[in-house]
Amino acid sequence: MSNILLAIMGLDAKAWEERFRALAPGHEIWSWPESFGDPAMMDYACVWNPPTGLLAQFPNLKAIFSLGAGVDDLLADPKLPDVPVVRIVDSDMTMRMTEYVTLHVLMCHRRQRLYVGQQRQRLWRDHEQPAANEIGVGVMGLGELGSHSASLLHRLGFRVAGWSRTGKAPPGVEAFSGPAGLEPFLRRTEILVCLLPLTAATREILNLALFRKLKYNGTLQGAYVINAGRGALQVDGDIIEALDEGTLAGAVLDVFSTEPLPLASPLWTHPKVTITPHNAAVSEPRAIVRNVVRQIDRCELGVGLQHAVDRETGY
Repeated sequence: MSNILLAIMGLDAKAWEERFRALAPGHEIWSWPESFGDPAMMDYACVWNPPTGLLAQFPNLKAIFSLGAGVDDLLADPKLPDVPVVRIVDSDMTMRMTEYVTLHVLMCHRRQRLYVGQQRQRLWRDHEQPAANEIGVGVMGLGELGSHSASLLHRLGFRVAGWSRTGKAPPGVEAFSGPAGLEPFLRRTEILVCLLPLTAATREILNLALFRKLKYNGTLQGAYVINAGRGALQVDGDIIEALDEGTLAGAVLDVFSTEPLPLASPLWTHPKVTITPHNAAVSEPRAIVRNVVRQIDRCELGVGLQHAVDRETGY
């Protein structure tokens, strides 16, 4: 029997504890800060936004599991123990993100915001509709989530390209990589989907200079950005400036540097912005717990962990 520490901030920690107790009967479950026994007894930590330095108090951890897709907050902890950090890769989460990306690419492609506005005016007016194979969609970040989304968009007929560090891409998806590949990737992209991890190299990558390189004079007569990655990838003020000057025709934003998005943010009321409350890929919690317990059982059997983070790359 192993000891599993739960350190969960900003979520319903009690509900997560109940799920772990129900799905991991062969393990001892401890919750910080209510009760966690002897710190030296803790074998695994399952966390969400733990305080900086907290995990250093547990000297015998074998692995740390993030209960979300992102690990940038964990890796920013200078006292993070030198043990594997594991991110969640779950089929349910992947499908939900693919649904979100596909929904909003289609909303941009079919000009749905325009028709919603016309409905409010009781205006019956059709507009020219290009075919999907005339539209260049670009996906930044081709990990599990990005690759699945890019593949489905390709099957729907879009001209899909991906930009990543490695240059690997699913079948049918044009591949670009590294700094040299970024500009040609942007020049052919009308709908930009960002699913990058947050690293030193990607922080604030969605800025005005980048937006101005998108293909804004293509068949859609405007460029769009969809960010469902991390909030710190984008510069909010630059998004507004790009929208106001016409560089961007629209923006779909699921993530922000400060969440919830402050009420004073002009993004709330901008007519070309769609905001969602960081729910693009909110996976069913029981699926996440089963995923983590399966990984812990693998570790206890001496089998390697899956989806361990490379601390050098940050993902």
